[in-house]
Amino acid sequence: MALEKAIFAGGCFWCMVQPFDQHPGVESVISGYTGGTTENPTYEEVCSHLTGHTEAVEITFDPEIISYPELLQIYWQQTDPTDAQDRGDSYRPVIFVNSPQQRQMAEESKQALAASGRFDQKIVTSIEDAQPFYPAEEYHQYFYQKNPLRAYLAELGREKFIQEHWK
Repeated sequence: MALEKAIFAGGCFWCMVQPFDQHPGVESVISGYTGGTTENPTYEEVCSHLTGHTEAVEITFDPEIISYPELLQIYWQQTDPTDAQDRGDSYRPVIFVNSPQQRQMAEESKQALAASGRFDQKIVTSIEDAQPFYPAEEYHQYFYQKNPLRAYLAELGREKFIQEHWK
């Protein structure tokens, strides 16, 4: 079994783990930071907006069970692809690609979403080459399991957005 990795940023990484973690073929979903200039940044450093990092999740998956296009579909349904910064620059929506094949699939997926007419505004999610990924501190990992009330989803307005646009 040759596992692959996908890296997605779509706002707070707390909100990005559970949607992927629930699918067969997903081996792990790690919260972390990518796209910045500081090696091994801390949460506090990323929140300072001085490192250039984006909160993201790194998904290890078995492509024989769940495909990269299927992961892209899950990703789109967790984000507002028309909001370039969600709740700040460290929360910007980005698909970080690990190969030319992932880039092609991501571009095709983005074009299909734009052509679908689902959104009135332009799709602004960027597609960028993967950068070093640094796992976040342990207390951030699988936060949805540690905080089952998940009040943060409602506070961020994510649940309302998902209900209005995807359900």
